[in-house]
Amino acid sequence: MKPPKKWKLAILIWIAIYPTITLIFFFFGKHLIQINPLPLRTLAITLVIVPLMVFVLLPQLQKLFKNWLHN
Repeated sequence: MKPPKKWKLAILIWIAIYPTITLIFFFFGKHLIQINPLPLRTLAITLVIVPLMVFVLLPQLQKLFKNWLHN
């Protein structure tokens, strides 16, 4: 099977990242805004989001959109 086109992967990644970041800020935004300096806040957020993307969300989305990705 040939690898998916990059633009399709970009859309899939956006589908995973946008709602995840939105939900994190919705539920934890008041706490996150208190983390200073900004690089430390960014580190805290990415420590949660990156593993969630790589090990949970993207594999599930790749299964769900398998036919679309490889067409």
